[in-house]
Amino acid sequence: MMTKAFFYHAGCPVCVSAEQQLLETLDRSRFDIHVVHLGQDAAKFADAEQAGVLSVPALVVNNTVFHINFGASLADLKGGAA
Repeated sequence: MMTKAFFYHAGCPVCVSAEQQLLETLDRSRFDIHVVHLGQDAAKFADAEQAGVLSVPALVVNNTVFHINFGASLADLKGGAA
């Protein structure tokens, strides 16, 4: 069974770079990777918050959040800064 991984981002240069590196690095035979662009899919904010994401880019694997660098806080994105 593959492990689900969720990569949340907002499309900023930091996020896009992290996404490219992540997709090149993670073994897709082990991980079912879901890329969520919060700037394009605002309905996913609740999922990101529930998972514990505080800022993007962030990777969530097995209910553990890995905040990668810093592009923007979820609070700023929700406020319309995306």
